[in-house]
Amino acid sequence: MTEKKETLRVIDNTINAIDDIKNSLQTAKEELNKLERDKEKLSNEANLLEKEKLQLEGEKDKLESEKRKLESDKEKLEEATRKLEEEKKERDERIGDLTTEQMKLLDEYKKVKQELKKLSKIVEDQEEFNIDRIKALLSVYNVLLEEIWQGTPHFRILLILHGESEEMSRETIKNTTGISGAMVLRAIHELTNINLLSYDEDNDVVKLKKRLFKKADLEEKNP
Repeated sequence: MTEKKETLRVIDNTINAIDDIKNSLQTAKEELNKLERDKEKLSNEANLLEKEKLQLEGEKDKLESEKRKLESDKEKLEEATRKLEEEKKERDERIGDLTTEQMKLLDEYKKVKQELKKLSKIVEDQEEFNIDRIKALLSVYNVLLEEIWQGTPHFRILLILHGESEEMSRETIKNTTGISGAMVLRAIHELTNINLLSYDEDNDVVKLKKRLFKKADLEEKNP
């Protein structure tokens, strides 16, 4: 009887050992499946990271290209700015470089203007005045008008702006008078300096600031 019990105990222990082995195998199988799933997940994440890496490299290349373009645009802008500064400097030098003849011409104009103001005041006050002096002044004015001013851009620009329109672009004045652009620009600035014209450099528009005579005075009168 004792031997039979021992045999049964051995059998039970063997069965328990087999169950333990089966449980261990099941656990190992589950762990293996879990590892397979983790491996697949890691593989997917690796693929995703690779795609993101490629995308970042593409964006990096795009940024590098944009950077090169910006640097090129910056160089072009700096070059254009340099040219504009040089042109402005040359223009300012041309405008500021008044010749002796032009300075003399402006002085004569101012003197005649002052004398005509005096003459106008005398006439308005109806006082007695010296006819010979008036003739002399008018002779000087006539010489300036016919011999000097008609041959200068100043006279022709003033004449145009006293006509159809008191406001014109500098390009229109140049084309109408046939005078070179540099001479027109210089004359405009000189006439602006003595408050006869105003010049909007941004819009390149010249406007008559002070009218010297009526528009109708330019029209030829029928005898």
